Amino acid sequence: MKKNAAYFSALLLLLIAALWTSACGQKSDAEGQKTNVRIAYFPNITHTQALVLKNQGTLETAWSDQCNVSWTSFNAGPAEIEAIFAGEIDLGYIGPVPAINANVKSGGDVKIISNATNAGAVFLTRKDSDIASVEDLAGKNVAVPQLGNTQHLCLLSLLAENDLKPVDQGGDVSVSASSNADIVNLMDNGSIDAAVVPEPWGTIMEQKGSTEVLLDYDELFLGGDYPTAVVIANGDFLADHPDLVQEFLDMHRDATLFIQDNPEQSQEIVNAEIESVTGKAIDSDIIASAFSRIEATETLNTEAIMAFANISKDEGFTSNVPEENDVFTTEFRQ
Repeated sequence: MKKNAAYFSALLLLLIAALWTSACGQKSDAEGQKTNVRIAYFPNITHTQALVLKNQGTLETAWSDQCNVSWTSFNAGPAEIEAIFAGEIDLGYIGPVPAINANVKSGGDVKIISNATNAGAVFLTRKDSDIASVEDLAGKNVAVPQLGNTQHLCLLSLLAENDLKPVDQGGDVSVSASSNADIVNLMDNGSIDAAVVPEPWGTIMEQKGSTEVLLDYDELFLGGDYPTAVVIANGDFLADHPDLVQEFLDMHRDATLFIQDNPEQSQEIVNAEIESVTGKAIDSDIIASAFSRIEATETLNTEAIMAFANISKDEGFTSNVPEENDVFTTEFRQ
């Protein structure tokens, strides 16, 4: 009995100590401990607002007294999503298709909270491929940067509209995935006949002279009114810091307006940030042409995103199509 009493007394003391420590931690937060805001982005021109915000230190200045802002660069959507699931990222710029995939896999925990850019992709063919229309893709080899990504789903939609199918679905259009840089080489050596690629790779391939545009950015899908990059948020961060999320979106909106009003300066900023991450800048004429195929806008086209969700489900890339109300969140202040 004495041993039991001693055991329970020790347990009680540990419980009291834990509660005291927790209370002290809450007090520390209330007394000014800074909140970590961890943001993901790609060193890509379609993530224009992220690059402008990072370059100008907008968030760091606005939140100097209350937040520690950190930026993490990714090269692919799945890697960014893994970081969000691991609790390492709070807010992120990403393509709409991996955003939908993250929403489905998280059971609605990862939300799309804003648009970033629209369009920004182009369908190119090799000049000697004898492809004059989408219908001519039968028996041809077409490349995309990644299976299941935005450009791939745009291609699958075009094939379906023209009664064509990929080889793996019983059709006669060979569809393969390669990195954008490899697609350039594959087109040059004749290994592929066509490709759907994002900017600036479309402009790079076009300027090499061996390709021509089959469908421009405003002909590829929904007249160009579809997102190529959106902003997502971790559910825990949304729940714990709704005011910060709204403040972030206010600054994201201001960056969007800056890009719209100052295209040349924005191109220089974006190029500088790309060079700082990749070690290589883009030729100014290429980035200018690429920008002409991209629209910076915060306005979400929910219809387009849900269209991607349906294509993704039909093609087996996601298990289900979520309810629209479970995908988007745009009001945060309490």
